[in-house]
Amino acid sequence: MIFFRQLYAILAKEIAVEWRTREALSAMLVFSLLVLVIFNFAFDLQGVDIRVLGPGILWVAFCFSGILGLGRSFARERDKGSIEGMLLAPVDRGAIFLSKAIANLLFIVVMEAVTLPLFIVLFNAPVDWFPLVGYVVLGTIGFSAVGTLLSAIAASTRMREVMLPVLLFPILVPLLVASVKVTQGAMQGAAFSDYQGWLNLLVAYDVIFLTVAYLTFEYVVEE
Repeated sequence: MIFFRQLYAILAKEIAVEWRTREALSAMLVFSLLVLVIFNFAFDLQGVDIRVLGPGILWVAFCFSGILGLGRSFARERDKGSIEGMLLAPVDRGAIFLSKAIANLLFIVVMEAVTLPLFIVLFNAPVDWFPLVGYVVLGTIGFSAVGTLLSAIAASTRMREVMLPVLLFPILVPLLVASVKVTQGAMQGAAFSDYQGWLNLLVAYDVIFLTVAYLTFEYVVEE
C-alpha cells in the first residue's frame, strides 16, 4: 500500500510539473508535426501505397519526438539537485522508476494521439483504428521503459542530449522493427497470422525490458 502511495505521489508531481511548463509535450508535438510535414513534401506519394511506407514514417515521428520527452525525464532533477533529495527520502526505488516510466508513457501517448490523426489527414491514409491503437501502445510501453532507464544513465553525463540517443537506439532496434511490422500489418488489413510472430516479439520485448529496467534502476541511480 505504501508503495502505491509513493508511486502516485511521484506520478502526480511529474504530471503537475509538466502541466505547468508543458516543455516536453510542446517539443514532442512540434517535432512530430515537423517530421510528418517534411516526409509529406519529401516523397511523391502519388501512386504509392501509403500503407507500405506509412508505418515507418509514423514510427520515425514517434521515436524521435519521444526522445525529446525522455531526455527531460531526469534532467530537471539533475539540474536542480533534487534527485539526491529524492534518493535520500524513504521512497522505494521501484516506485520512482515506475512513476517516471508511466509519466513518460502518458506524455508520449498524448503526442501519439495528436500525431496519428495528423498523419491520416496529411497522407490521406486509410486506417482501421482497431487493432492499430493497441499495437502503438504496446510499442510505446517498451519504448518508455527502456528510455526511462537510459535517461537516468544519460542525465548524469555531461553530454546527456547526445548520450541518450546513442545508448537508446541500438537497444530499440528489435522493438522498432516489430512495431513497424505489426503497424504495417494492421494498416494493410493483413491476416493476423502474417504478423503474429512480430507481435509476439513485441510483447516479449516489453515484458523482458520492463522487468530488467525495474530491477536495475536502483543500481543505476546509485552510481
